[in-house]
Amino acid sequence: MKIVVDGMGGDNAPKSNVEGVVSAIKEYNVDIIITGDKDILEKEFSNYEFDKSKLEIIHTTEIIENEDKPVKAIRCKKDSSMVVALQLVKEGKADAIVSAGSTGALLAGGLFVVGRIKGIDRPCLCPAIPNVKRGMTLIADGGANADCKVRNLVEFAAMTNIYSKKVLGIENPKISLANIGSEEGKGNELVKQSYEEIKGMDLNFIGNLEARDVINAKADVIVCDGFTGNILLKSAEGVAMSVMKLLKETFLSSTKGKLGAMLLKNDLKELKDFMDYSEYGGAPLLGVNGGVIKAHGSSNSKAIKNAINQGIKFAKGNVLKDIENFVQESKEKEEAKKIKNEEK
Repeated sequence: MKIVVDGMGGDNAPKSNVEGVVSAIKEYNVDIIITGDKDILEKEFSNYEFDKSKLEIIHTTEIIENEDKPVKAIRCKKDSSMVVALQLVKEGKADAIVSAGSTGALLAGGLFVVGRIKGIDRPCLCPAIPNVKRGMTLIADGGANADCKVRNLVEFAAMTNIYSKKVLGIENPKISLANIGSEEGKGNELVKQSYEEIKGMDLNFIGNLEARDVINAKADVIVCDGFTGNILLKSAEGVAMSVMKLLKETFLSSTKGKLGAMLLKNDLKELKDFMDYSEYGGAPLLGVNGGVIKAHGSSNSKAIKNAINQGIKFAKGNVLKDIENFVQESKEKEEAKKIKNEEK
């Protein structure tokens, strides 16, 4: 098994990427390929002691910047650290890619370089947000597809069910639909039709979920179109950051508050760590023909290490094979249904 890391992608690249790779090699004993400027990367790696036989550096001459137009960057910057890494996944030379680079470019690269799994209409990006049970809830889709069809939400539900079991270790993940009310029959036509389709699948479908329950751990997966999902994600992130800021300002505003902060120092640190994205690592792009993990743009070394671990679990769990099996089973059911209707 090999995981490829986009060495030049991210706000803190290449330092955090290199440090994350070193930590992953030490902790998981995994073989890693890293792409980027070889001279720069070798200089960074020289600061660490680790098993260098587990590392391969592939030299690249270009970097995809956040300001670049995603599709154009993927097509024109063929020797960028991201595109070369994606190509390795496509060719089967790596089982998964981890990149903290441009989200738009990685989504475009997952689609145009790695390619879709045959039978999957659209891949979905699945970021995670913390919930009150100190776990994580996946949002599918988190922004890759602003407009969706019923088929897309059905596929998102099936793929995240597989991912939750194989990578997150959730035995029977609770799947929900983001909606304006919890009652059956609520919402727009997309959600109402999707509800009926997902209800008939072999999933632990718990129905509709309102936005206020997103962080209440009522569901392990929230299925929605990418427009809705991205708003849910950004809203949750914004509230979390604002709450932490308000707590800090409140505690520092008086002597009593400062004394209280000293007494609660460890508890506040635990809360801050729990809300830290680096604990999870990254968001998988499900539905493409390889493991694609999007790490946060400001990922530190811990986030990169954890994203690499996601890639390892993705490969070991045969997630791709299970999604392919779902596609085949869906096709067979559709054909059987068609034959039955013709016989009538």
